[in-house]
Amino acid sequence: MAESGSEITTLVYKGCAKQAFTDPAGLYSQALSAMFQTLVSQSMKLKFYKTTTGTAQTTINGLFQCRGDLSSNECYSCVSRLSSLSDKLCGSRTIGSRIQLHGCYMLYEVAGFAQISGMQMLFKTCGAGGAAANGGGNGFEEKRDTAFSFLENGVVTNHGFFAMNYQSVYVLGQCEGDVGDSDCGNCIKSAVQRAKIECVTSKSGQIYLHKCFITYAYYANGLPKRLPSSSFSSSSSGQNSGKTVAIILGGGVGIGFAVILLMFARNSMKKRVDF
Repeated sequence: MAESGSEITTLVYKGCAKQAFTDPAGLYSQALSAMFQTLVSQSMKLKFYKTTTGTAQTTINGLFQCRGDLSSNECYSCVSRLSSLSDKLCGSRTIGSRIQLHGCYMLYEVAGFAQISGMQMLFKTCGAGGAAANGGGNGFEEKRDTAFSFLENGVVTNHGFFAMNYQSVYVLGQCEGDVGDSDCGNCIKSAVQRAKIECVTSKSGQIYLHKCFITYAYYANGLPKRLPSSSFSSSSSGQNSGKTVAIILGGGVGIGFAVILLMFARNSMKKRVDF
């Protein structure tokens, strides 16, 4: 089952700088427009790209990244939405913006923007009710933790992106494209620890750090043929659990990513590592 464009472009969260640039001559606007055009054009052939546009005080740094399993057309379709969403959600003159969709994200910031740790948590959402909530059966936490350990190793050996299933636990993780293998492994380990602490026994969850993210979902009775669209979103609780320097995260949208993981699982069965 292929994943639809509407699911790939579902909003996960936004991050908008409080400050706005003054632009009487339109120089920032021109640089920002040029950056967006460059990112979109590169998304037709790459899944990660960084660029710098403008000169002197109007320098803007930007990047995009698509999820590792997307096709070139899917990546382009996803990235094409980001500039208009940034303008709609954060305004056209904010000095920094991060828009995270399910299939891709974009980040831009003016030169001199304060940097943050790659391990800082930007967003989380946890599904309600894990195995413990259902009577503690099926060894959910043990299965989840084993899947997490495979994920931690997998992102290193597969250079930044890995997805797999382990006894009805489906996990996916990705690091920003310019993060080295060792640092990627450390980032994913940090995200896994956050998931264990923040989501406890939730049978699904998402953890987004500055330089990496993980998602997971558990099906006690095995992979179902069809999941109700409300199976996760009705019980999810997206929340802003952190903030970047000068970017206040807001408008988090909990999404039915358990359904999307199911679609990914079916669509990439030949590529998946099973244990």
